[in-house]
Amino acid sequence: MSTLNDRIAQWEQMCREAPDDMAYFSLGNAYKEADRWADAADAYAKAIEHNDTMSRAYQMRGQALIKLDQTDEAGRVLTKGYTVAAQRGDVMPQRSIAALLEKLGLPVPQSEDFEARKKAIEQSGDMILDKRTGQPQPRLPDPPMRGPVGAYIYAHYGQQTWREWIGQGTKVINELRLDFSNPAHQNVYEQHMLEWLGVTREEIEAAAAH
Repeated sequence: MSTLNDRIAQWEQMCREAPDDMAYFSLGNAYKEADRWADAADAYAKAIEHNDTMSRAYQMRGQALIKLDQTDEAGRVLTKGYTVAAQRGDVMPQRSIAALLEKLGLPVPQSEDFEARKKAIEQSGDMILDKRTGQPQPRLPDPPMRGPVGAYIYAHYGQQTWREWIGQGTKVINELRLDFSNPAHQNVYEQHMLEWLGVTREEIEAAAAH
C-alpha cells in the first residue's frame, strides 16, 4: 500500500511529465490530505489554469485559501467558481461553494437557469450540453459502459469529452501502472475518471434513484 508521501511523489512526477488539470487536482488533494495548504492552493490554481471550467478546483482552492487566512482571494476564487458550477450544472460543488461564500459573509451570485439551457440545446436529440465543458457536443451513440456510471456519462457528456478521457485514462493507467485484473486498481481508475469528469459517486447514485 503506497504511503501519502509516495502518492504525492507520484502526482508530482505526473505533473512534471504530463501536466493537465486532473494531475494537478489530484496533487492538490494529496497535499490537502497532508495539511500542506499552500502547496494545495497552488496545485488547484494550476488545475484551473489547465481547465477553467473545473468547478471542484475552485471549491478546493477556496477552502485551502481559507485555511491560509487569505479570505479576500478565497472570496474571489469562490465567486468565480460558483458561476462556473452554475453554468455547468455542477450541483454539489455549487452548493458547497455557496456555503463557503455565506461563511465568509459574501453574496452568492445570481446564475442562469442551467436546466433551461440544457433543454433548449438537447431538443433535437443529436446534441448534448456537455457537463465538463459547459458547451454543446454531439451525443455519444451509446452508454460507454454498463450500469449507473455508463448511464450518467451518456446523459451528461459528449463525444469530444469522452474521447479526451480515453486519452487521459491511458495516461493514468501507464503512470500508476494499473492492472485491471485487480479490483482495487479498477476502483482507482474509476475514481480518477469521475474526478476528471467532475462528478461524484453520490451524484451518480442520486441521478439513478430518480
